[in-house]
Amino acid sequence: MEIIKFFLSQVLQARLAVPVLFMGLFLSGCTSGCINQVISISEVGPAGNILVRKLKIVTRDSVDLFVRYWEKQNKDRVLTTQVSKNSRQHVQTMLYLKPGTAYEYQVVVEKRGCQSMGQVESFINQELPAGLSEILMPAERKQSLPVKYQQGFTLVARRELPGQMYIADVKGNIIWYHTVRDAGFKVAHFTARSTLLSILAPLSYPTSYGDEILEVSLAGDTLFHLKKGDKGLDKTIHHEIFYNAANQLVTLTLEKKVVDLSSVGGSKADTVTGDGILVLDRHGNKVWSWSVFDVIDPKSDPRILKDKSDWLHANSLSIDRDGNYLMSFYLSGQVWKINASNGELIWKLGRGGDFSFSKHGEFSGPGSATFSESHAVHRSADNKLLLFENGTNKKRSRVLAYSLDEDRHEASLAENIELPLHLYSERMGSAYWVDSSSLLVCSSQANSVALTDRSGEILWRIRTGFVPYRAEFIDSLPMFRN
Repeated sequence: MEIIKFFLSQVLQARLAVPVLFMGLFLSGCTSGCINQVISISEVGPAGNILVRKLKIVTRDSVDLFVRYWEKQNKDRVLTTQVSKNSRQHVQTMLYLKPGTAYEYQVVVEKRGCQSMGQVESFINQELPAGLSEILMPAERKQSLPVKYQQGFTLVARRELPGQMYIADVKGNIIWYHTVRDAGFKVAHFTARSTLLSILAPLSYPTSYGDEILEVSLAGDTLFHLKKGDKGLDKTIHHEIFYNAANQLVTLTLEKKVVDLSSVGGSKADTVTGDGILVLDRHGNKVWSWSVFDVIDPKSDPRILKDKSDWLHANSLSIDRDGNYLMSFYLSGQVWKINASNGELIWKLGRGGDFSFSKHGEFSGPGSATFSESHAVHRSADNKLLLFENGTNKKRSRVLAYSLDEDRHEASLAENIELPLHLYSERMGSAYWVDSSSLLVCSSQANSVALTDRSGEILWRIRTGFVPYRAEFIDSLPMFRN
């Protein structure tokens, strides 16, 4: 019996020793691969944004690496940077830092399945530069807001010097910005790749016209930069910049043509200023271009002598669901649909256009079914044509949506949202759905960005220390945690 007991005890000890042995081997391999890899940590740019902090980290071997960081007084809210893969030279970017706040961070090294955390480092972030903290006033808000908006962000841009783009949270706090000292941001767009695409120009360029295209990452790195005169950018651009489905840049251009207007009372060599479309590839080479002069004769416009210096004034461009362009014109009070392949003018909606307007649709309230001046025209997710109407005829702006029967050329008013009188904007402005019950509205000349319901009641508003051309809603940001 004693022999049997001894035999069983030896078997049990051997079985218990096996996992301990493997654990020891794993720890030994991990220790030699990860620990003490960091040689140095130094701070690098980007200049002009104290809410972003970049670290250059050098390691002994090629490893994977990222950084964990958190507010010193809120250790439960941990953010992580993107992983730098298989390198000895690592640049790590801490985003969405709060001004004047103490932070802690920790470098995490990974190699061959093991992970090692370095010692906890700390720093106190700078305060916002003088004047920047007042550039967006604290948000005025109702007690209840749509959940999607509470979790999202607002993008606005400043056209004056220095040019700046701002991303603000629901409280109106600036959580990200980017500065260019010698040029203003004429328009800014948040792309599907979480980058910021913009048109820039010095103050010598009026309103929303520009001579540069700039794309930056949230880390502040320049991803694309093209100036007028470089490659395919041979004209002044304005009002619009975005990527199409083919990953090509699309913008509006200023077009000038010498026209014989003697038959309508002008001279034989009058210069008419119109608009066009320019498509560039990712290297800045011209892919396609189009001009209003391709499809319409200036002499056919009875106002041409009066408007020749700014004939139609295109102010927005977007892509319809079928891949063709929607282009709005402030002075003519029209929206055009343009074939994106051959440049053919498909139809004109608005004053003197191809469509008849009817209020006998989804909307049956008061107000004209037609529109006058329009901005930010686009097809919304519910397949309506949505626009911001400036409303200079009655000094009141509206947000309008139309259901279009393109075969019959019939437009029925689906939405008529009269904005409060103090949100009237004679020029500029935008409106975009946030969800099915709320819109983000930019009233440029009221220096306001507001969230409204479908009746026009203001649910949320920030006022700006500059004239915002547009405001864009961003539903999520990479690496951000509420």
